[in-house]
Amino acid sequence: MDVVTLALLASHAVAGAPNAEPPSGSADRSGVVAESATVPTTVPAGPILTARFTMPAPVALPSIVGGAGASGLPAPADSAFEYSAAYYTRLDVHRWGSYAMLPLFAFQYLAGRELFDKSSAAPEWAREGHGVAAGAVAGLFAVNTVTGVWNLWEGRNDPQDRGRKVFHAVMMLAADAGFTATGLLADDAEESLARRQTHRSVALASIGVATIGYASMLDIFR
Repeated sequence: MDVVTLALLASHAVAGAPNAEPPSGSADRSGVVAESATVPTTVPAGPILTARFTMPAPVALPSIVGGAGASGLPAPADSAFEYSAAYYTRLDVHRWGSYAMLPLFAFQYLAGRELFDKSSAAPEWAREGHGVAAGAVAGLFAVNTVTGVWNLWEGRNDPQDRGRKVFHAVMMLAADAGFTATGLLADDAEESLARRQTHRSVALASIGVATIGYASMLDIFR
């Protein structure tokens, strides 16, 4: 085969070959990577999320049942029982009477100690004051017994704090009995030391029971 024939065959082969393009993402001779795809300029938007707001359920506030007395105190909390206006009036009288109870007890203790130790030689404030204070204690317990028992009866169907109220009433009624016995023993207390000791013991026991009953109604025990 001569040179001319080889040249013709070579030119024919070159002309029939398809133009080759560098594959996508391949590097050309200069080392630059060809971009094979275009970056989308927009991103399809997904579903729009909406927040749903709900109003909180209304909070039920405890209502004042039965009105208020002179002290402005409402009915016991969480109680559906209706109290009368007279209930709060008696409650005010009962409360103010209880405020005077402990000072009277303190005075009676001091006066009684003077009388126990010195008898007729005790100072006048003890001799005169002991009888006056004893009458004040008797009157105080008479008023507080009436108002307390009356209010306890009116609220007998109210379960709110009932156990503490009953305990208070029982202790105060027991103190009533003790102070009644103390008064009956007072006349014989001057006749002998033994009778004075009995009078003092019953009086101190009654004071202790009444003080426990008083303390049971304080807020710290609620």
